[in-house]
Amino acid sequence: MIGTTEIIIILIIVLILFGGKKIPELMKGLGKGVKSFKDGVNGIEDENAKDETRKKEEGDEKSSKADKADKQ
Repeated sequence: MIGTTEIIIILIIVLILFGGKKIPELMKGLGKGVKSFKDGVNGIEDENAKDETRKKEEGDEKSSKADKADKQ
């Protein structure tokens, strides 16, 4: 498990490597990447929900057609 000391050392190394001006730009890019990833995951979940709804509706239509055929 990473402790507080290790996190501070990592942050100091990042500050030395990239400098104070570059870090906000890196964080902005990282934030956009995370947002894009979440949007992609939500899009896949939405597509799955739509597919399940569509399959259920198709099943309902088939059963209602079968019921009508049985009545005739």
